[in-house]
Amino acid sequence: MKLEGYVEHIIYRNAENGYSVLNLVSDEDEITVVGIFSYISEGELVELEGDYTEHPMYGQQFKSERFEVKTPKDALAMERYLASGAVKGVGAALAARIVRRFGAKTFEIMEREPERLAEVKGISERKAREIAEQMEEKRDLRDAMVFLQEYGISMNLAVKIYQQYGQEIYRMIKENPYRLADDIAGVGFRTADEIAKRVGIREDSDFRIRSGILYTLLNASAEGHTCIPETMLLNRTVELLGVPPESVERHVSDLSIDRKLIKKTLPDSRGQETVFVYAASYYYAELSIAAMLYHLNLSMDETDAVIETRLSKIEKATKTTLDEHQREAVAAAVQNGLLILTGGPGTGKTTTINAMIHYFEAENLDIFLAAPTGRAAKRMTEATGCQAQTIHRMLELSGGPENAGVGRAMFARNEENPLEADVIIIDEMSMVDLHLMQALLKAVVPGTRLILVGDVNQLPSVGPGSILQDMIRSEAFPVVRLTKIFRQAAESDIIVNAHKINRGEQVTLDNKSRDFFFLQRQDPNIILRVVLALVQEKMPRYVGAEISDIQVLTPMRKGALGVENLNRVLQRYLNPEDKDKTEIPFGHVTQAEDGGAGKGILRVGDKVMQIRNNYQLEWEVRNRYGIAIDKGVGVFNGDMGIVRTINTFAEEVTVEFDEGRMASYPFKQLDELELAYAITVHKSQGSEYPAVVIPLLSGPRPLMNRNLLYTAVTRARSCVTLVGSASTFQAMIENGTEQKRYTGLCETIKSYISSQMSDL
Repeated sequence: MKLEGYVEHIIYRNAENGYSVLNLVSDEDEITVVGIFSYISEGELVELEGDYTEHPMYGQQFKSERFEVKTPKDALAMERYLASGAVKGVGAALAARIVRRFGAKTFEIMEREPERLAEVKGISERKAREIAEQMEEKRDLRDAMVFLQEYGISMNLAVKIYQQYGQEIYRMIKENPYRLADDIAGVGFRTADEIAKRVGIREDSDFRIRSGILYTLLNASAEGHTCIPETMLLNRTVELLGVPPESVERHVSDLSIDRKLIKKTLPDSRGQETVFVYAASYYYAELSIAAMLYHLNLSMDETDAVIETRLSKIEKATKTTLDEHQREAVAAAVQNGLLILTGGPGTGKTTTINAMIHYFEAENLDIFLAAPTGRAAKRMTEATGCQAQTIHRMLELSGGPENAGVGRAMFARNEENPLEADVIIIDEMSMVDLHLMQALLKAVVPGTRLILVGDVNQLPSVGPGSILQDMIRSEAFPVVRLTKIFRQAAESDIIVNAHKINRGEQVTLDNKSRDFFFLQRQDPNIILRVVLALVQEKMPRYVGAEISDIQVLTPMRKGALGVENLNRVLQRYLNPEDKDKTEIPFGHVTQAEDGGAGKGILRVGDKVMQIRNNYQLEWEVRNRYGIAIDKGVGVFNGDMGIVRTINTFAEEVTVEFDEGRMASYPFKQLDELELAYAITVHKSQGSEYPAVVIPLLSGPRPLMNRNLLYTAVTRARSCVTLVGSASTFQAMIENGTEQKRYTGLCETIKSYISSQMSDL
């Protein structure tokens, strides 16, 4: 239905997405209207399309789906608009004088003869120009919104586009809408391609093919690759665009000449020389990482005898005994600017880090401790007794400019403002991706000791790159491997079996353990019931934890035992529907039990996870009186929290993340969250849970491998329970092949060091 009236008052407006609540006067009735109104002002005449809805708390509202700003029809309407404050510097008295002077021709005069406004008492020629400019800007914005909506562009996205391009949008949309995918966060190739089709751009357009190639590389980076073989790039792009291979090949060459793509010959998995293609930013990121690592890898002047004497004092003071590899690691940390320390669970990494901290503290050196995630930083703090923080916080994430988008980070600490530390120790290095590593190294000056600690056998980072693995493979930097399982750790079957899995040895599944159980079940529905019983009843009591602390890990997203269906079932029983709990339809589609698709629900009390980095999202920590005692920006891929409030009037969801960080999400931004009663093993990296439950039945062989099983098992601190097929479990141990990740950092490090040596 349609509704026409004047905007009496804007009650609420979200500046980011334009969602507004306003009072509309229509035929003397005052109506509450909700919708996306990014550019209208109080006093304006609007025509709305939508329907009345009944809000459980706020009563009847008109929900607008589309709207159009109409030109005021008479002098009274014009005065009402001008008096509303829509035009800066014009109040009620001045609006009355303007309309008294020009009557029904007021807007015509303001648009065509704005200098005549100076005829009104109180308006100078300069003020007349300012008023005219404001009116023109508002008209231009309205016209742009109407133009963009003709091409199916949402109001929220239209505002972003206008802010980016201004009056250039008309030419740009008609000539090359693929620029949207490059310039605006939230616009991908497919959105731009849909707009291009509506505009009438041909399928074999140069703009389309070039954009499709870059989109294919972007998708590859989402799989963890920093580069891919040229043949793979050509095949994937041809499949995406449906154009001849020779057209794609020609444009790859053109983009390479323009240095938007970089071709580099690297050995493939079989050692054969192959042409790989990078997006330019990834190539230069790997090159800069190689250079910065080389310059940090300095030798420090300290004798073995001095180190040994000090280590003996540390052992006596801390009542610990270091084995030969741990002593080697501390000595290497003292004698080198760069060190990699790697080892599996129970091999004494924490004891070694603590010995390093004691050593450097005795030297009065400033030490920074950091990890990629909040959970990992918290574990590091608990293990060392020293304050650790996330790498993002250590680098002082600023969020960057508003138009930087959620995919880009801006750090206050960089090459111009480096970290003021003598020693930096980073834990959980397997989680650090290409971009975070580059940002970290930019903030570390040569002479600062950088110690990188991690388990190279875990899954690689969610983001692109295999930083830890590539650094070790390059054999260019000092590496100490801890292999001995210490006595206390050897009493844990989680740790013993994790090492067996890593070595490809079979594990005894007799359930005589205190912390490692395997419940054999073959029917997916029975497995679901067992998983629910474990999470809801048995595990919380067994390990002395809350239900929300028990984590279900699964290899896959789809299927009966995939993330989507598990979350749907677990939510129903762990956080059931309740009249006192607000809930809303959730953007993600879940797999229903009958195999069909069902719309998700988000409910107060739900366990959720952030699924992409958002460097602009603000958070705050509040005391018991609700007063903010700490603030910051940035919520990251893998961060987990609990939904605390859902405000359907303001259309906003508040989530409490680790360490009490409260972040608010507009409804339009909820695609950054998903339910997290169950998560993929990959998303669990860097986290540790009191108990882990792993449903395991079947799946694609490349995914169901030793690497994934090892990572899943080592997430549990006190108890791990696998439910499913013993033959699948044993097959995963035997499957030592990892999912291939294409990167060039190892070779780049080698070639950079070689070039530096030849220059000496």
